Amino acid sequence: MAKSRVPLSFDVIGSREKAVAIVHIPEELKGREKDIAYSIMEKNKRVKSVLEKLGEREGKFRLRKYRLLVGDEDMEVIHKEYGYMLKLDPQKVYFSPREATERQRIASQVKDGEVVIVMFSGVAPYAIAIAKNSGVEKIITVEINPVAVSYARANIRMNKLSQKIVVVEGDVRTVCEQWYEVCDRVVMPLPKGAGNFLDIAVKCVKPTGGIIHFYSWGRKPDLFEDAELEIHNGLAKMDRKYEIISRRVVLPYSPATYKICIEFKVAAR
Repeated sequence: MAKSRVPLSFDVIGSREKAVAIVHIPEELKGREKDIAYSIMEKNKRVKSVLEKLGEREGKFRLRKYRLLVGDEDMEVIHKEYGYMLKLDPQKVYFSPREATERQRIASQVKDGEVVIVMFSGVAPYAIAIAKNSGVEKIITVEINPVAVSYARANIRMNKLSQKIVVVEGDVRTVCEQWYEVCDRVVMPLPKGAGNFLDIAVKCVKPTGGIIHFYSWGRKPDLFEDAELEIHNGLAKMDRKYEIISRRVVLPYSPATYKICIEFKVAAR
């Protein structure tokens, strides 16, 4: 297959021993899926399976439908990044290898002695990145997908971080009450619908104030306008003052849409 007919980019999840490639096949290449998959495996010897994306992420577990093009049906891998390991099956849990740098960026901001809650935490990549790279006191992870929770617990044990990370299974809206007014920092890495949980995030912040990392989809021409309005309206309803401290484009999603992060400081009561 000609090199020009291989998609220019695809995600690889896993290690040198075993990895899974995830690819989007453009419409003009339909019918050549297996040729593309074999070409990917030929050029990347660690890739043992190639999955084709079949749609957007959907449902409360944020899962995407895939089709196995070629390779091993067992797609559980151990993904390595920045000195820690993450076991997962990309068919069963949400995970983005493209956010490794963003995870490190968040970890670098966490100060010694902080208590952090990570909502929609998946297999615990943000929590593990923070625990490995900061002097955090405690991290609470909240995830509704029971398979992701199982992987999170395994990953925390594998990285020897059980003393720092607490795993909570359930819906953010129903299980976070015990963490109200406890946290210095809230991480909300779910871009779709995170605004529906802003009130819970603010309630988790200490009475003395704290930082919220709010993720959303940004669309051209103003990538941050909708998310800023959502934050403004959400905190106005709670009569809480805040200050935006940074705006950041995290990843491109489509030609006109990007995953963005707005970080803001909730003022003391």
